[in-house]
Amino acid sequence: MNRSSQALWENALTAAERVAVCRPLLPSADRLLPYLKVIDETRRYSNHGTLLLALQQRLSEAMGGNFVALASSGTTALEGAILASAGRARPQRHVCLMPAFTFIGSVAAVERCGFEPHFVDVDPETWMLDPRYLLNHPRLDSAGLVLAVSAFGRKVDQAPWTAFRDATSIPVVIDGAAMVESTFASPAECIGDIPVALSFHATKAFAIGEGGAVVTSSERAWRSAMAALNFGFDGTRLAVDAGVNGKMSEYHAAIGHAELDGWAEKLSRYRKVSVSLREACEPAEMIVSPAIGANYAIARAASDQESVRFQRRLELSGIGYRRWYGDGAHLHPHTMALPRDQVLPITEELSRTLIGLPMSVDLSAEDISLIGEAVREVFA
Repeated sequence: MNRSSQALWENALTAAERVAVCRPLLPSADRLLPYLKVIDETRRYSNHGTLLLALQQRLSEAMGGNFVALASSGTTALEGAILASAGRARPQRHVCLMPAFTFIGSVAAVERCGFEPHFVDVDPETWMLDPRYLLNHPRLDSAGLVLAVSAFGRKVDQAPWTAFRDATSIPVVIDGAAMVESTFASPAECIGDIPVALSFHATKAFAIGEGGAVVTSSERAWRSAMAALNFGFDGTRLAVDAGVNGKMSEYHAAIGHAELDGWAEKLSRYRKVSVSLREACEPAEMIVSPAIGANYAIARAASDQESVRFQRRLELSGIGYRRWYGDGAHLHPHTMALPRDQVLPITEELSRTLIGLPMSVDLSAEDISLIGEAVREVFA
């Protein structure tokens, strides 16, 4: 393979942005060293090693004593949660009702577990599925899974989804992705026997490079998730159910320990940047932490036209931005033929008007001022 074969990926890595939309910061080598020495001593590199089991326990304590199953990525965590609660899709219950307003990774996990996604619109206030609406959905009889997605790390309460599951007997999984702050701050509301899948990707606030977790209050659900993430092995060499190779390595667990050591300070730095950015961008409608995950800063345009003007203004200034969910999960070339509700107006409006702005723990005052100038010029 020659270098030109990877040109698309190299160009993406070297894209010129004066202010990067996402500039992750993970623990330094010095902070990692004590944990890396543990790996040298144990010579355990994967398969539920010393560091992974200790990190599961530390995260459990930080999340109200609930059960934590670590995974190799947020997507494999989601697969593990689906397999643990719903199993693989069955012919008579092959549909997964899920929001169109989500990242394509949600679709990938659902499909890998054998389900057919059916896209549903979201609530205009929460940007997430409304369980009350789903109670009367026409495809409820074919649904073997409902995927409730946390939009940009917004808190998803367990109670209404538990009521929905109990009323319909349809398994529910919460794709929490960037919801780690809420699980730390409000475990009683966010964690229950409905499993929550979290992402620890480099772009998230709590980040280890690549990784994730399934969090639940149920020991039975936790054991099922642990097995699902390890080929279906439930503490033996016999596969008791369907599974994937979703284990987290000891190296990523080492980063997780160092990240947890500095988490309070890192979150505080994110929150300070969020406040400064919101103030600099007045009078625009800005959505930042703690309303959403600290790794996001979102400006909301009042119309499609204003959104287009704003994106052009950002490009002229070299300010990175993202429409994080694109046009919606239902409008990728891969997903356009999948079933959906007849109209999805809220998803399509949100996808066009929510613009992700640069956010990092060390976003400088100069960069914040530059972003604020662009925002005020368009939104004033």
